[in-house]
Amino acid sequence: MRGLALVLALFFSAESLSVEKEVCFGCHGQGGASTAPLTPSLGGQPSFFVVAQLFLFRDGRRSKAPTPMDAFAQKLSNDDLRAYGELFARLPPPTPPESGMNPARLEKGRALVQKSNCAVCHNPDFSGRDQMPRLANQREDYLLKAMRDYKADARIGYGSATMPEELAGLSDLQLGDIAHYLAHYRKSK
Repeated sequence: MRGLALVLALFFSAESLSVEKEVCFGCHGQGGASTAPLTPSLGGQPSFFVVAQLFLFRDGRRSKAPTPMDAFAQKLSNDDLRAYGELFARLPPPTPPESGMNPARLEKGRALVQKSNCAVCHNPDFSGRDQMPRLANQREDYLLKAMRDYKADARIGYGSATMPEELAGLSDLQLGDIAHYLAHYRKSK
């Protein structure tokens, strides 16, 4: 909880700095819409979520194995964290993929998501809020990887056991169906 309190303090006491966007867009896609395998789209993510994740990377507490983001985040100041959070929150969220939708998998994923608590934390439209990420239209491969990592206890963060608990009883096939549904999510009218 001490880490979360520090992140909150960083977030709410910010001055924005100019942000060198091209570094991020090189991996996470122009405008924050990733086209790189296993790399998340950051456009439309809640600012607090981005700040918190960058803080965890900088502090070496985002995953159990080192990542390129750990090294990148080491050089970021608190103002940089806030500036990146603001930048990505202002960008448009990714759109659903135009192809590759499997109606049977969509329905299975929808049913699994309805039985879970996804909409409680991530909002009913999966837009994310506070420290919970936007899931709607995120890259399918990245969603599946993130869920596998949480389930295997390879992804750490706030010290919360919520995600591993939520995913504990699901098979890898079910995780794939959830990722497929969220990646292709279209808001009901």
